[in-house]
Amino acid sequence: MIEVSGLRRVYGGGFEAVRGITFHVERGEVSALLGTNGAGGTSTVEVLGRRGRPRRR
Repeated sequence: MIEVSGLRRVYGGGFEAVRGITFHVERGEVSALLGTNGAGGTSTVEVLGRRGRPRRR
Protein backbone atom coordinates (compact mmCIF):
# COMPACT_ATOMS: atom_id res chain seq x y z
CA MET A 1 0.00 0.00 0.00
CA ILE A 2 1.13 3.55 -0.72
CA GLU A 3 -0.26 6.48 1.20
CA VAL A 4 0.77 10.06 0.48
CA SER A 5 -0.59 13.04 2.36
CA GLY A 6 0.25 16.68 1.62
CA LEU A 7 3.37 15.91 -0.43
CA ARG A 8 5.36 19.02 -1.25
CA ARG A 9 8.62 19.46 -3.17
CA VAL A 10 10.46 22.79 -3.23
CA TYR A 11 13.70 23.23 -5.13
CA GLY A 12 16.47 25.72 -4.38
CA GLY A 13 15.39 29.27 -5.09
CA GLY A 14 11.92 28.52 -3.76
CA PHE A 15 10.44 26.89 -6.89
CA GLU A 16 7.51 24.76 -5.71
CA ALA A 17 7.27 21.79 -8.09
CA VAL A 18 4.71 19.81 -6.07
CA ARG A 19 2.09 21.31 -3.76
CA GLY A 20 -0.13 19.28 -1.44
CA ILE A 21 -0.59 15.99 -3.31
CA THR A 22 -2.63 13.44 -1.38
CA PHE A 23 -3.55 9.93 -2.61
CA HIS A 24 -3.46 6.27 -1.65
CA VAL A 25 -3.12 3.05 -3.59
CA GLU A 26 -4.46 -0.14 -2.03
CA ARG A 27 -2.75 -3.51 -2.24
CA GLY A 28 -3.44 -5.10 -5.64
CA GLU A 29 -4.44 -1.81 -7.30
CA VAL A 30 -2.66 -0.31 -10.28
CA SER A 31 -2.38 3.46 -10.46
CA ALA A 32 -0.97 5.98 -12.93
CA LEU A 33 0.34 9.51 -12.50
CA LEU A 34 -0.51 11.61 -15.55
CA GLY A 35 0.01 15.26 -16.36
CA THR A 36 1.49 17.71 -18.80
CA ASN A 37 5.20 18.51 -18.94
CA GLY A 38 6.16 20.54 -15.90
CA ALA A 39 3.20 19.37 -13.80
CA GLY A 40 5.42 17.78 -11.10
CA GLY A 41 5.06 14.11 -11.99
CA THR A 42 8.78 13.36 -12.11
CA SER A 43 9.38 15.28 -8.87
CA THR A 44 6.62 13.27 -7.18
CA VAL A 45 8.06 9.94 -8.33
CA GLU A 46 11.57 10.99 -7.24
CA VAL A 47 10.36 11.78 -3.72
CA LEU A 48 8.40 8.51 -3.51
CA GLY A 49 11.48 6.63 -4.74
CA ARG A 50 13.61 8.54 -2.21
CA ARG A 51 15.76 10.15 -4.91
CA GLY A 52 14.44 13.42 -3.58
CA ARG A 53 14.53 14.21 0.11
CA PRO A 54 11.05 14.78 1.56
CA ARG A 55 10.89 17.63 4.04
CA ARG A 56 9.09 16.86 7.27
CA ARG A 57 7.00 19.45 9.05
